Amino acid sequence: MDLTPAELTVLGLVIERPQHGYDLARVIEQRGIRQWTDIGFSSIYYLLAKLERRGLLHVPEGPAAVRSRRVFHATAAGREVAARDARTLIAEARPVPHPLLVGIANLSLLSAQQYAQALSARLAQIEAQIAAVRAAQQGPAPLPLAAREVFSYSLSLMEAERQWLATRAQAR
Repeated sequence: MDLTPAELTVLGLVIERPQHGYDLARVIEQRGIRQWTDIGFSSIYYLLAKLERRGLLHVPEGPAAVRSRRVFHATAAGREVAARDARTLIAEARPVPHPLLVGIANLSLLSAQQYAQALSARLAQIEAQIAAVRAAQQGPAPLPLAAREVFSYSLSLMEAERQWLATRAQAR
């Protein structure tokens, strides 16, 4: 893979529709993308510049504009690299480090009550995240297939975790 997840996400959004950094920040916020990738507001312009330097994005010639209002377009190379990396990420099952598993592996450090409280707190957070994703899913504009699939997969994972947490919390 040539792109980091953050680079692929930004490049994919530009491929979806040419846009400038502020538009990207808005789409990232609306779709809840920060919940599954590490794109901070301040890193959007850094990522755009990096992708432009690598020849994966370009800004068509036109009247000089404020730097933040430059509309980025994907190059043919950008589309090719993004498609290849997306295909790889979808096709290959890779282990994903999960901080919850590190905590569970260290249960001997907690009392049964502390573990139960932590499970309950996490369950409440997961339920809030599910509500937030469902709200974003019902946004004002019809979502592209990629966004619908991300929401569907994310909800499936969160609902599975919610079920596991509820079962564990009841067992305590």
